[in-house]
Amino acid sequence: MSSDRQERARRTSAAWTAGLVYGTVRTLVRFVLWPYLRTRTTGRENISPEGPVILAPVHRSNLDSIMLSPLSRRRIRALAKESLFTVPPLAWVLASLGAFPVRRETADRESLRIAQELLVDQNLLLVFPEGTRHEGQQVAELFDGTAWLAARTGSQVVPVGISGTGEAMPTGARFPRRTRVRMVVGPPIQPPDPKAARSALRNWTDGLVVALQAVQDEACSA
Repeated sequence: MSSDRQERARRTSAAWTAGLVYGTVRTLVRFVLWPYLRTRTTGRENISPEGPVILAPVHRSNLDSIMLSPLSRRRIRALAKESLFTVPPLAWVLASLGAFPVRRETADRESLRIAQELLVDQNLLLVFPEGTRHEGQQVAELFDGTAWLAARTGSQVVPVGISGTGEAMPTGARFPRRTRVRMVVGPPIQPPDPKAARSALRNWTDGLVVALQAVQDEACSA
């Protein structure tokens, strides 16, 4: 069943309607949700208009993914748990927005494989280096998955700091409350050497922590 859902997601994502759905949602976010949350952005020009790019933001709220969409004219691809794709109308919307289903029980291995395929196809891929949502200004410990993915695909990694979304829509909230959101897009980080040893990937990841903390500090200081 998983492969069937993934194939349907591929077909939906490639259809002309997907661009229409994504463009509509991005416009609504840009001209309705961004003003409602008094959103300010810095550094949007750091996202390359072409080629494989990993967009690597902090993760503070379920709002984060959708709030990022107007940062670039490119469609942002992302991975989502397969259970969200069990209802056909919702599955169609998610796939049109660029999401791709992965099984939770094999998420580590499968998500890396699918993410690699998306980047090889020259997409802009959303990856939360912290994994799950966290609270506060401090960047959580990162694993080497982002480094491995960047090295294998030659993708730039663009760190993004986000403040305010956790207050706008904390865990358990059904609707966002009005607050101030700031997003800071940092300079792109070049990928590690594809032949790099594990220790080199760890050092690269440590550098990503520093870069991510810098943009997060800037976002929180506004």
